[in-house]
Amino acid sequence: MTDAVKDRISTRIAEAGDALVQLSNTLHDDPELGWQEHRSSAAVAAVLAEAGFTVEQPYLGLETAFRATFGTGDFTIGFLAEYDALPGLGHACGHNLISAMSVGGAIGLAAVAAELGLTVEVIGTPAEEGGGGKIELLERGAFTELDFALMAHPAPVDVAEAEPFAVTHWHVEYTGRAAHAAAYPERGINANDAFLIAQVALGLLRQQLPKTVRVHGVMTNGGEAPNAIPEKTEGRWYVRAETSEQLLELEQRVINCFEAGALATGASLSITPESKRYAEMRTDEEALDLYRANALALGRNFDVDPVAATMNRASTDMGNVSQIVNAIHPYIGVGGEASNHQAAFAESCVGDQAEQTLFDGATALAWTAVDVSIQRARTTDRTSAAQA
Repeated sequence: MTDAVKDRISTRIAEAGDALVQLSNTLHDDPELGWQEHRSSAAVAAVLAEAGFTVEQPYLGLETAFRATFGTGDFTIGFLAEYDALPGLGHACGHNLISAMSVGGAIGLAAVAAELGLTVEVIGTPAEEGGGGKIELLERGAFTELDFALMAHPAPVDVAEAEPFAVTHWHVEYTGRAAHAAAYPERGINANDAFLIAQVALGLLRQQLPKTVRVHGVMTNGGEAPNAIPEKTEGRWYVRAETSEQLLELEQRVINCFEAGALATGASLSITPESKRYAEMRTDEEALDLYRANALALGRNFDVDPVAATMNRASTDMGNVSQIVNAIHPYIGVGGEASNHQAAFAESCVGDQAEQTLFDGATALAWTAVDVSIQRARTTDRTSAAQA
């Protein structure tokens, strides 16, 4: 039965192939940043509506979120779609492929939903690249109806298990006092110096940090003119750790470095979260084994260079979803030498190789959903029999 069901899924995904490739290319050619993905979310939702899904958009009050539903079964599978791009880099993290793979997997699974007793959902989740769209949806009640959630993320190579860092995203701002840099420098408070002191302190702090921690960021505003004492400087900083608990322990040490800049210069400091904290991933290991077997059956390869495989450490708000729903978040390779968040990687996310990745990813996800649903049904039957 399972092989026949999987064959029908593959056939249905192939039938939708042109629409899936067009969707991926459309998103790639028209990248939109987090919370601004109006055209992107509409394009993803439109393909699902055409395939017979009932679409709710906006979803839970978020304009660029949606939920698409097919079937009325007792076991609910949720495919997650991301479609936000990176500032200045477009789809250099391959979210165009994420959406197309999730849509393709859902369309394939919908073809067998009735006989397997499934409800199939696709949840469009905005602002993964720092905005925490899934966390906002969680707090509004999303995902709680799901029995299993899944998505696949492009990377240089295939890596089955995601091991993302928990992460905090901060906007950091110093406010000083402007003055003429030559005539009246003593009247100024140099906000640029405050940032410089903080970055030196952070550089020294890194020597005492464990290898499971990352602290990094950029200055987005360093002043206006070389002959004026900078009155305002701004930056965006990320703090990452192995677990949410370790992250909370680390945050104050990093804040102390920024406070050192304010203390030394007299500038005032403001640290504002750009989103709620991203959590580490809690992977459904049994489901991941099923995904790995399905990917291997499709000819994917997990025997890869460990250096190329480290994209699986990237932070994601899917980690927060995995804290309440059984979930997997495998990485699927697009080939080439580029890695995520490089311009060349965006180029790798369209073309023949990317299209093969799209179809493999959609198929592996849908096949895994079938295996999970059958496995859970058998477990339920055995439990019921034991209790009878």
